[in-house]
Amino acid sequence: MSFERLKLFTILLPAVVIGGFELIRHEFLLHYLSMEVGNIYIIVLTLLLSYWFSTWMFRKIQAMNETIAAERSRRAVYEERERLARELHDNIAQMLFFLNVQLKQGKTAEARSVVAEIDHHLRQAIFNLRSLPEDGVSFPDRVGRWLREWSAISGVEAERQGEWVDGLFTSNEEVQLFAIVQEAFTNIRKHSEADRATLEFAYDGETGRWTLAVRDNGKGMQAPAADSGKYGISMMRKRAAELGAAFHVRPLEDGGTELIIEGGKERANG
Repeated sequence: MSFERLKLFTILLPAVVIGGFELIRHEFLLHYLSMEVGNIYIIVLTLLLSYWFSTWMFRKIQAMNETIAAERSRRAVYEERERLARELHDNIAQMLFFLNVQLKQGKTAEARSVVAEIDHHLRQAIFNLRSLPEDGVSFPDRVGRWLREWSAISGVEAERQGEWVDGLFTSNEEVQLFAIVQEAFTNIRKHSEADRATLEFAYDGETGRWTLAVRDNGKGMQAPAADSGKYGISMMRKRAAELGAAFHVRPLEDGGTELIIEGGKERANG
């Protein structure tokens, strides 16, 4: 039913049913129903009509909201795929240009390094595209699978910690959170010189608060760099804001970097 028809139905139904009953009562039933009994009937009729109509209307609204949410989730997945495609195109184009320069200068060792980097980008991009929500795998399993693949490609030992909750985020939110995880671990591989990294998730069912932390044992990130637009910090902060979450990144005292995202969410299936 279209919005205009729904609006017209909402306006006319109570008036037709209740008004029609009153008209019939006054025209044909006055000799059979007293005024008191007729008032009781109209009260009961109004109550039943209100209950039926409000139940039907709220189901209709819920179905429409679910349709809108599903469409937003699909759009988020498509937008993330487009972003990954653009990122892959730009990175490969830059590395191919650099490869061409190295080959012209006869620097075969550097060229081999660039080829290995291109291979890494292609494998990681293909896996990132396979890891979006549409494959039917739960979000915790998808993150764990991606982390194992990332560890195999990067050579950095990676560990997933904490109790991961399935069904906590919508598909749209999963896309945002997953992109933050990908960017954080990309920074670890490229800049940290770490040999170990952890991804930890914690959820408090009583308060609805959740925390995601990424840590590494690398050389650490200086505070000015953490506050600047380098290392995709601005992108991750923007995505965290879209989740309604706080974003923090800081160097650790014993070396390495810690990235923390803190938000609040009622469990979707509870």
